[in-house]
Amino acid sequence: MHDFRSDTVTLPTPEMRAAIAAARLGDAARGDDPTVAELERLACAMTGKDDALFVPSGTMANLAALIAHGCRGGEVIVEETAHIYNSEGGGLSVLAGAVPRPVKGKRGILASTDVEQAIRDGGDLAQAPTRLICLENTHNAAGGTVTTPATMAAIHAVARRAGIAVHLDGARLFNAAAFVDVPIGELCRHVDSLWFALCKGLGGPVGAILAGDAAFMLKARRAARMLGGGMRQAGLIAAPAIVALQDPYPGHRRDNALARRLAEGLTALSPALMDGDVQTNIVNCFIDDAPAITRALGERHVLALAKGRRIRFVTHAQVDETSIDAAIAALADVLAMHSRRSAHA
Repeated sequence: MHDFRSDTVTLPTPEMRAAIAAARLGDAARGDDPTVAELERLACAMTGKDDALFVPSGTMANLAALIAHGCRGGEVIVEETAHIYNSEGGGLSVLAGAVPRPVKGKRGILASTDVEQAIRDGGDLAQAPTRLICLENTHNAAGGTVTTPATMAAIHAVARRAGIAVHLDGARLFNAAAFVDVPIGELCRHVDSLWFALCKGLGGPVGAILAGDAAFMLKARRAARMLGGGMRQAGLIAAPAIVALQDPYPGHRRDNALARRLAEGLTALSPALMDGDVQTNIVNCFIDDAPAITRALGERHVLALAKGRRIRFVTHAQVDETSIDAAIAALADVLAMHSRRSAHA
């Protein structure tokens, strides 16, 4: 089976499993799990931030950041198809008490001028003031598109002039860094807080890292605890993440390259399937009756996700060039079958 549903289906490597077995443990919620502490120190060094916190999920990282930034009663500027706005159960409003301010981006990428126009300074008492700007890099729904360091710097400059913080949903931050060929610290320096997933392209089993300056992280640690993020012998799941972070970029470059190869193959089948260049490890193709097409792919041992007219393929450590060839061949077969049925209808 070739599983392109998500990079969350990745499994720990043998090296990760060995690290789990050998992990030194303590009570992480009390601050004395040495493996969790090592992971958090490593994350600080990689992001260039004062402090980092290991949390169970990216959704919790986003919520803790929203609470720590004091967003309750204020607006949070988000791209209109952002994950934090569309795919996290409304927690931004229900739990953090914030009002989303969606702004249309170009393939998920916000322009600094549009962000500046969306900011509300609180002068109008009938409007909620802007409390935070949230970026997503890479942008999931837009097909893994990358906000460049230059664009991030321009948005950060707008935020600083307005006295507003910038938070980064960096679930697939390493894919973005691999695409622009910089370490993640070069992206992190243009935001005030960020998180990245340990259980996607990095291949760890569980968790995320939330990072920021010392004052922010003091509030974020309290918020995460309030949300149920206090873990005990969490070194068992921190250990494989440490292994993954030793040399993370080659694997993400490989995943990005596989996605581009898949996109080329799908374009060869029909240019109408694709909408824009593929930059990282997500390939969106567009076709009528996508759910039925996806079911037919599954019958041919290729798993993908369908939503509306979109079929999403995600490359990761558990797929390879053979998987890419299988996906292209399976879709070609399914399209030919549908074409024959249409001709006889």
